[in-house]
Amino acid sequence: MKAVIQRVSKADITINGDVNRKIDKGVVVLLGIMQGDTTAQAEFLAKKIAELRIFSDENDKQNLSLQDINGDMLIVSNFTLSADCKKGRRPSYDKAENPQAAMSLYEYFIDEVKKQNINNVQTGEFGADMQVALVNDGPITIVIDTQAIGK
Repeated sequence: MKAVIQRVSKADITINGDVNRKIDKGVVVLLGIMQGDTTAQAEFLAKKIAELRIFSDENDKQNLSLQDINGDMLIVSNFTLSADCKKGRRPSYDKAENPQAAMSLYEYFIDEVKKQNINNVQTGEFGADMQVALVNDGPITIVIDTQAIGK
């Protein structure tokens, strides 16, 4: 499982041209689900992101988590995080989980995030056409790959 986490001052997502969901201060999570990913990885990642200390305290040190600041989270499925660009010019997405299994694990991840005491959890729609607009705060962008860190 791969997650690109962006600290934001605000973000919104438009789904299929009409559904609009918004968050204020918090994080946008682009979530890629790879072949072989498990619910244990989803649980680990949900907790890790909620507790990641990437928000500034009163001394301007990154010492506070999303939970500490009562922040929001926007979760967007993104199979393109599985891109393999080793050969040619067209990325291969062969490492992405099949859509049915990926959707199930995406929904499981959302449920796990909701257990983490996050103020406002918004989501994209699996497989839909989505436009994400955000104001990256910092900018702070972090990538967590559960396979790379052995989780």
